[in-house]
Amino acid sequence: MHSAIVLGGGMVGVSTALHLQRRGWSVALVDRKEPGRETSYGNAGIIQSEAVRPYPMPRDPATLARIAMGRTNDVRYRLASLPQHAGPLLRYWWNSTPERHREATLAWARLIAYATAEHDTLIRDAHADNLIRRAGYRLLHRDPVALEQAIAVAEENQRDFGVQFRVLDGRELAKAEPLLRDDLPGAIHWLGPWTVSDPGGLVSAYAGLFERLGGTMLHGDAQTLAQTTSGWSVDTTGGRIDAANVVVTLGPWSPQLLRKFGYRIPLVRKRGYHMHYQGGRSLDLPLVDTANGYAMAPMAKGIRITTGAELTSPDAPATPIQLGYAETAARELIEIGSRVEPEPWFGTRPCTTDMLPVLGPAPRHRGLWVNFGHGHQGFTLGPATARVLAETMNGEASSVDTSPYRLDRF
Repeated sequence: MHSAIVLGGGMVGVSTALHLQRRGWSVALVDRKEPGRETSYGNAGIIQSEAVRPYPMPRDPATLARIAMGRTNDVRYRLASLPQHAGPLLRYWWNSTPERHREATLAWARLIAYATAEHDTLIRDAHADNLIRRAGYRLLHRDPVALEQAIAVAEENQRDFGVQFRVLDGRELAKAEPLLRDDLPGAIHWLGPWTVSDPGGLVSAYAGLFERLGGTMLHGDAQTLAQTTSGWSVDTTGGRIDAANVVVTLGPWSPQLLRKFGYRIPLVRKRGYHMHYQGGRSLDLPLVDTANGYAMAPMAKGIRITTGAELTSPDAPATPIQLGYAETAARELIEIGSRVEPEPWFGTRPCTTDMLPVLGPAPRHRGLWVNFGHGHQGFTLGPATARVLAETMNGEASSVDTSPYRLDRF
């Protein structure tokens, strides 16, 4: 029987463990915490089947100037941390030319095409349908010109990739979300995405399925990973474990571990914050307020506000300035109530400099595999990239061409 250790218990790691298990592998899933407690816990809870284009770095001088001067809530940076971001940001900027972004989009869209179908299988098997709503989400625009521009992009995505949407004018939006302010220009309703009332809970449900099917879950430190004569070993609270294969699914922590083995993968690390609110009104569907760089979604714990990107040091203390702006902007739209948690949650999105995940074998180490770097879409793409990797590890023909995602492209 083939054996594997999967390092990392987020959406990507748990999905990878399940897909290998389905192919008859003996799998141990190792994390320092319970499954779904890190980045997979903190997102906006949307399985974004409409996200057919990865996020490029803005290249027009006006937008870059607004970011530099702190006049946008989408992106914020701490000046002291910019030197450590400079190299990855330069590569990201270089890869965001229209031509290179088009190439990345083709490779990205192949994975997104599998997003909901692969989740669907796991949702059914994990009996987690109570967490899912299949009704899409809405992209709010406060400026009529911005709405027209967004409609043009949506039409392009529909033409090129079959993405389904509906445009709501101000009156239709007020009817769909009667608790919202009623003087807004309108919104795009993406029809295909699914929304999740408890993102961490969905990962936990998948992990529960893995255990029920005979999988082993252990607490341990990924940094103890070592190559042995027969494969790989990791120290856990239950002792050392060994397997012929190991899969690194540690999200933003993956490059740090892989550096031990001579691999250097540049990441743009985008920190995000969230907070829950109760005691006010709720929304029918998640709403992204594009002008103010945040999403708010109805969840089990209340309305969750999730922020855009903060460029800071990995160990820097919380500076939830974007959350404050987002909260103020949200209160202009709907009565959200009061904060539930004493402090905001924060986590890091692992964004590669060419906007594509890192997926496949490590070229210089037999039995070492990787699956990380999904940017903003690890929650969306976890099951899809897990299937692709498991197919490759099992010697099957892959459902997509994996060459754009290989580790040695950096």
